[in-house]
Amino acid sequence: MGRKEGVFEQALKNKNIPILTLDHKWHQLFNTAGTTTAILKLEDKLNALLKRQGKLNTETKDIRKLKKKLMDEIVPMVDELEQSHNHKLDKKIEDHKRLINDCNDKMEQYKEELKELPEQIAEANYELMLATMDACYDTLKENTKEIEEIGKWIDEVRIELKKKIIRKQEKEQKNHDLYNYMHAIFGADVINLFDMKYNPEAQHPKKAEKKPNTAAKPDKPV
Repeated sequence: MGRKEGVFEQALKNKNIPILTLDHKWHQLFNTAGTTTAILKLEDKLNALLKRQGKLNTETKDIRKLKKKLMDEIVPMVDELEQSHNHKLDKKIEDHKRLINDCNDKMEQYKEELKELPEQIAEANYELMLATMDACYDTLKENTKEIEEIGKWIDEVRIELKKKIIRKQEKEQKNHDLYNYMHAIFGADVINLFDMKYNPEAQHPKKAEKKPNTAAKPDKPV
C-alpha cells in the first residue's frame, strides 16, 4: 500500500461515503478533475453491482406476485379435486406446486445474493473513493505546480511591463522636450519638417505652455 493510500484510508475511517456513481457532485467533479483508467474500471464494477441489486429486487417482487397468483389459483383447484377426481386437474395442481417450489427456490437464492451485495457494493464504492482521492491529489498537485509557474511568469511580466511603461514615458518626455525646442526655432512647421506621426504636445496637454508674445509692440502716437 502506498503512502498516499494509507493517509486516504485514515481520512475515510468511520466516514459515511455516498454511492459515488449515484452522486451528481461526483460526476461534476470529474468533468474538471478528469477520469483515470482505474476510476473507469471501478465505476463499471460498482455500476454492475448496483444494476444486479436492482434487478434482483425487481425480480423478487415479480416472483412474489407470481407465487401469490399460483397460490390463489391452486386453492380452488384442490377443493374441486376433493369433490371429484380429475386427472387433468390433478396434473394442473402438480404443475402449480412445482412452479411454487421454483418460486421459493429462486427467492431463497436471490435472498442470499441480496444479503451479500450491500457489502460488495460498499467495498467497490470504497475502492472507487480511494481512486478518486488519488486522482484528486495528483490533479491538485499538478495544478498547484502550474499555478505557481504561471504566478511567477505574471510577476516577471508585471516587472517587465513596469519597465516598459517607464521607458515609454521617458521616450515621450524626450520627444516632448525636443519638439518644444524645435518648435521654438522653426515654429508650427516643425511637424512637417520632421514628418512626425503625432504631436508630442497632444501627448502632454497639461505640459503645453502658451508661448508669450515677445514681439516689440509699435509705439503709441504722441
